[in-house]
Order: sequence, then structure tokens, then C-alpha cells
Amino acid sequence: MSSKFSLCLLVGLSLSLFSQAAERKRPNILFIIADDQSPLDLKVYNSKSILDTPVLSKLAEGGTTLDGAHHMGSFSGAVCTPSRHMVMCGRTVWHLPNAAKLVGGKFCPEGMEANTMAAVFNRAGYDTMRTCKRGNSYEGANKQFTVRHDATKRGGTAETGSAWHGKQVLDYLSAREASRDEDPFLIYFGFSHPHDVRDGTPELLEKYGAVNHTDKNSLPPANPKQPELPENYLEEHPFHHGHPNLRDEVSVKGVWEKRDERTIRNELGREFACSENIDRQIGSVLKKLDEMGELENTYIFYTADHGMAIGRHGLQGKQNLYEHTWKVPFIAKGPGIKSGARALGNVYLLDVLATICDFAGVKAPASSEGVSFRPVLEGKKDVVRDVLYGTYSGGTKPGMRCVKKGDWKLIKYDVMDGRVRETQLFNLKENPFEYISEHGKKDGKLTDLAEDPAHADKLKEMEALLLSEMRKHNDPYRLWDQPKDGLTPPKSGKKSPNKRMQK
Repeated sequence: MSSKFSLCLLVGLSLSLFSQAAERKRPNILFIIADDQSPLDLKVYNSKSILDTPVLSKLAEGGTTLDGAHHMGSFSGAVCTPSRHMVMCGRTVWHLPNAAKLVGGKFCPEGMEANTMAAVFNRAGYDTMRTCKRGNSYEGANKQFTVRHDATKRGGTAETGSAWHGKQVLDYLSAREASRDEDPFLIYFGFSHPHDVRDGTPELLEKYGAVNHTDKNSLPPANPKQPELPENYLEEHPFHHGHPNLRDEVSVKGVWEKRDERTIRNELGREFACSENIDRQIGSVLKKLDEMGELENTYIFYTADHGMAIGRHGLQGKQNLYEHTWKVPFIAKGPGIKSGARALGNVYLLDVLATICDFAGVKAPASSEGVSFRPVLEGKKDVVRDVLYGTYSGGTKPGMRCVKKGDWKLIKYDVMDGRVRETQLFNLKENPFEYISEHGKKDGKLTDLAEDPAHADKLKEMEALLLSEMRKHNDPYRLWDQPKDGLTPPKSGKKSPNKRMQK
């Protein structure tokens, strides 16, 4: 009896220890980021979209989709650069290490690389791996990944396109499997598409009726398979966006300065071809994780570094603060994340670091200014903040600013050496596509309301809120109708551009 009792006790103790070990198994993190993608491209945000992304749709069905995720903005025409800095270190736009020169070296501690995403997870015992485009990023943070395969892949073949990034992750997972590596992992799975040049695979270009148009002096062929024009398409923006000679607005191969229907629909077809390819690569990685028995213990986050215009409001690039460009797609799935849910969130990409640390049980670095939106993903809260601020000053200064609270959004433009000074006020509940008078909508609510006397009090309220947010975030500029606050604007070191002026 004594030996049987001892055996039972030993078995029971072993099972208990095994159970505790299983409970202590730390989750994996798979963070996926596309390069230049408007949420309105995806069916989960736009039911009219013909873009097929079954993997992302399934991810949304099993997880939570955020309707109010944003990048905070940029002080550079390469909007992706500050955006990716924010993802990596969790700091607000004017507090980034690459903003230091603009704000006199203030607001950012030294040695930030040691407190970026991979560095934090390395110290916590995670294996870290990264694949993404090369350049226009945060090199100091990228170097912290223990396994790194970066290259810019925007071609239409397996070697030159998105499949290359997918292969890096698949090879990494196979190597882990072969070596029986049981450490938790953080994988930063980045793509170089659908950023231009949007050279999709021949098969997917055919599916979306698109061609890789190369003749600047002709239009691409019309094709009924192409995506329809965006809801808020315009042939041109009613006033200058404030960044003369901006590459994204005048030099994108296949578009250039054209905004006609054939050009825009063809370019959207190219965009969709590249985005569906991304979806396929994600599917291959998720299948591999499932085969390895790791999928159920992996948190999956999908987003983009910012949105894109591609004909919306007569614009082409990412250097604007309309919702199609300021917002980003964001889908998350994993243990404890609410299934088949949507939430507003009101999050910034800079909140990602705090959030993945929260889910992994890793202490976020003290230098992070982000807020964990885990309560939103678990269905406990709808938002983590009430007010959102956005900025763009990569062109003429001080640039564009926006602020959003509840249903209301204000955008202001102070560009072209004071020659363009505009204010827009939108009720996003009634006018989610931010129609302006040039869209010609008969409903008086479907337009910019800044000049409507009925909304004068709301305009005044939003103007005050914008100034408050600019002060809160140490914005070094002030707009023409704001108090100067004793600030000396940063010097750009460039002469005021005067070419390519638009009306």
C-alpha cells in the first residue's frame, strides 16, 4: 500500500508540475505590417471592396477589428519612417529619436535602441526574428533582432515580391522546428508591398484587370475587372496639399500626376494584386504555425504603417490627414482576444509596444509613451483615449494638423508660405468619407462644415482642442491663427519651393 501510495503521489505531483508548466508557457507574438495600405481596401472595412483577402477576413472573424487605429503623423515626406519609429519604441511623434534635431534635442532620452521592441523581448527570453523592407525605418531598432532578413521586394515574382518575405518566416519556423526550439518567439513579419512600384504577379494582375503601365504619355487600358473608383474620388484636390514636387503625388510610376478614371482604377488593381499576395503569404505562415502546434498560443496582429489615397480626394500618396490615409487597418487574434468583434479603440501605432508587452507578460520600457489596448481587444473597453491628434509637416511649414473627438474631426492646412490656409470640419458619423463640396453631394451634411454658421461653436471647440493637443505633444509649430507660445519654428534648411503650384 505504501509503494502504491508513493507511486500515486509521484504521478500526481508530476501531473501537477506538468500542468503548471503548461500554464506558464509564454505566448508567441506575430506582428504583421504592410507598407502603404488604406483600411478601405479591405473587405473587413469596406464591404464594397473586391479585394480578396480570405486569410485576413478569417483572422477578423476569429478576433477583433479596430475601427479607430491611426498613425500619429510625420515630419517627413517618407511617412513610414516616423511611423515605424513609433511602432518600435512607443513614443509620440515629436518625442522620437529622429525628431530630436527638429525640437532642439529635447524630449527623447539617449540610448533608445536598448528599449525598442526586439531589445525588450530579447531581455525577456524571447527569440526575435524580423523580415521587412530595407530603408525608411528605424535601423537602430532593427539591429536588435537576433535573426534579421531585410530586403525591399516590390516585384512580381516569388523572389522579387512578397513571397520572399513569407519564405524568410517559413524558413525560420522550420529551423526552430528542426532544432526543437521551445523558447517563445517574437516575429516582425513586414512586407514591401503594396507600396509602389506595385508590380503584382501576372496571375493577380490579370484577376484585377491591371497592367504595369510604364508609358507616361498614354493611359492604361480600361478593364471591367478593375476595382471601381473610390467613394470619395476626385480628379484633383481643390487646393494645394502643401508639398510641391512631392514624389508620391507627381512621380509614382504608372500614375505620375494623372488622376483620370482609367489611371486610378488600374492603379487600384495593381494595389489589390499586391495585397492579395500578402494575404496568401500570411496564410502560409499561419498554416505552418498550426502544423507546429504553435498557432493557438500565438498572438497575431495585422496592420500597416499608414493608409493611402490612390485617387481619394484627388490625392495619390500618404501625405495627408484624411481618414483613408491617417487611419490604418488593425486586426488582432489570440488567447483572450474577443472573437468576431469590432471596437473603436482610438489607438495609435505607438501603442503596439505596450500592448504586446502586456499580452506577453513583459514589462514595457519606461521610455514607452504608449497605452496598452489589451482591454479593448478583450472586450472590456471600447477606447483607450477620447482624443486623437495627427500631424504632417514634411512639406512646406507648418503643414497640416488634425484632431478628432467623438463624431467630429478638424483638419487645418497652413502651407505654401501662407498662400494656402484652409480649415475643414467633418461630422464623421454623418460623413464618414469626408466628402467636400467638390464631391457634389446634395445632402448638406455630406460636406465640410467649417463655413456653416450652425456649427460655429463646434468649430471653436475643435480649434481649442487642436491647440491643446499640439501643446500636449510638444508640436514645435503653430498655425496662422494660433498663439505663437513663444516658439521658434525649426529651420528646414531648404528654400521655399515654388514649382508645380496647383490652384
